[in-house]
Formats: sequence, C-alpha cells, structure tokens
Amino acid sequence: MRLIRKLLITGGLGFIGSNFIRYELKNYDGLKIFNLDKLTYAGNPLNLKDLEGRGSYVFVRGDICKDSDVMALFKKEKFDAVVNFAAETHVDRSILDAKPFIKSNISGVQVLLEAVQKFGTPVFLQISTDEVYGSVPPPKKSKEDDALLPNSPYAASKASADLLCRAYFVTHKTPIIVTRSSNNYGPFQFPEKFVPVVISRAMEDKPIPVYGKGINVRDWLFVEDNCRAIDLVLRKGRLGEVYNIGGANELRNIDLVKQILKILKKSDDLIIFVKDRPGHDLRYALNCQKIQTELGWKPCVNLSDGISTTVEWYKRNKQWIKAIEKGTYQANYKTKTK
Repeated sequence: MRLIRKLLITGGLGFIGSNFIRYELKNYDGLKIFNLDKLTYAGNPLNLKDLEGRGSYVFVRGDICKDSDVMALFKKEKFDAVVNFAAETHVDRSILDAKPFIKSNISGVQVLLEAVQKFGTPVFLQISTDEVYGSVPPPKKSKEDDALLPNSPYAASKASADLLCRAYFVTHKTPIIVTRSSNNYGPFQFPEKFVPVVISRAMEDKPIPVYGKGINVRDWLFVEDNCRAIDLVLRKGRLGEVYNIGGANELRNIDLVKQILKILKKSDDLIIFVKDRPGHDLRYALNCQKIQTELGWKPCVNLSDGISTTVEWYKRNKQWIKAIEKGTYQANYKTKTK
C-alpha cells in the first residue's frame, strides 16, 4: 500500500472531487489535501465550505491548463500523489462547443503529466469515464482492454487523455493509473446533470425533459462507492493499469425518472419527451472483474437505497440548489493560495 500524506486533488470543488476529498479526510488521519480548482461554473465552494480553515485542507485557485499555475504549486509542495478530477464533463455542452473540452480534458492532463514527470510524484491517477468505450449492445460489458470508441466530443476528449496517460507511461515511465467509472449520482452533483435535474424539477412540479423515449441504459454508481474504489486504486492499484468501476445497477433512464417520482410522490405526468441529442449512446455497461479480483472492491449501495439517500439530501439542501440557480454560489469566495 502506498503511503500518502500529502495529496493533490485537481477539480476538487466539483461533484466527485468534493465527495472524494470528504472521504479521504474522514478515513485518513494525518493526511493533508491541496485542492487545485479553476472555479469554473461547475466548481462550487459550498461543497466544501465546512472544511475551510482546517489545517488538513488547502484550496488553491488555479488552472491545470496553465504551466505557471501547476509548476508553481509543485515547486512549493512535494506531493505523494495526484488525482485529477478536473474536467469539462457535460455532454450537451460538448456538442454545442467542444473547445473547452479539448483544452481542459487533454491539454490540462498533459500539463499535469509533465509536472508529475519533472518532480517525481509517485503516482498520478486520471479519473475517466465509461463513455470512452462508446455504446455497447447487451449482454456485452466493456473491459479495460476493449477498443475506445467515443461518440461525443466529451467522450473523445476523455479517451484522448487516457491514451496520453498510456503514452507517458510507456515512453517516460510516468507512474499513471486510470479509472473509468459508470454514471455517478449522489450529494453535491451540479443541477445540470440528469439525476439532480429530475429531483429538483419534480420537487417544484415542473416538467421533466427526457431524451427520445427514455430507453437509454446507464449503470448507476453511488458516488461514495466510487470514492472507495478510487481510494483503493490510488493506494494499491498497479501503475500503468486501467480499472473499470461500475455500480451493477443498469436501468433505463425513463425507469429511473419514475423511481425518483415515486419516492417524491409525484405524478408521471411531469415527464415530457424531447428530441434526442445527437450521438446519444444507447447503453453503457462495465465489466468490473479486474478491480474486484485485484483489489477486492465491489459496490455496497444498491440503486434503491442510493437514490432514496440522494433525494433526501436534495430535499434537505434546497438552499444549495437555489444558490446555484441564483448564481450566488461563488459570490465573495476568498482565494487561498497557501
């Protein structure tokens, strides 16, 4: 097991990144986390507001695409590991404008790889996605050595980053590992994503848009299960390897919407079907035998319990949603550059 006392997280104000920071600080005494985040629209300081001022957590505002930001931090601090959550992730936005995705998801990764290589960081963990495999017909499940067949600009940018990591490992022996997870859900997810859209609109009795006929299948993974898996890979995973992380919860989008509506005691009449988006993959599914066999991980939260927990969190945190809707969630946030 790798000993990690000083950890750099990039993109830690986002959904999975902030949950991972909470998980690490909860489970490891003596750990100090530096969170490098550009504070884009998806970076929400409210996600980690209660950690501010603790000696174990330091926020640094910076851009992974800027050599100056990254190199300055690596010169000041010697990290035991880097986990890269920083990315543009919304597929619909990538269809409208792919440029930010190419910059953050490819160029930003290259900057981080150069820093890891130059300063001898023991491990760099790249957070990727099941979308790099493209749509898979049942009953097939994507394995780590399957061909990458991305079908959206977002997925293509993440696949490119995965291949860049592989190239640095083969050519420079850069100590990389890649995780590819299925669709995450849970607390602190930005309201533009599918599950929080459904929950927030249902709570206000607003129409819930569903692409096409809602028959697209996703494998749903509770975010804390993903955090446990990422932690195991970070500390015990083999360098140069890719690990799939799936929730073993395949479900059609329309069925998940109806499940959420049932929990909230809302009518299915709120559902409206809208024109499908271009290149919409029909199904994602992951073969997770590798991480189960090598590291002993498996998901612990079933979809019914996880969705119920998530719905309850959003019901209790309506002000968190309102702050985003009003655009005040980043207001008066003081940059810390320790």
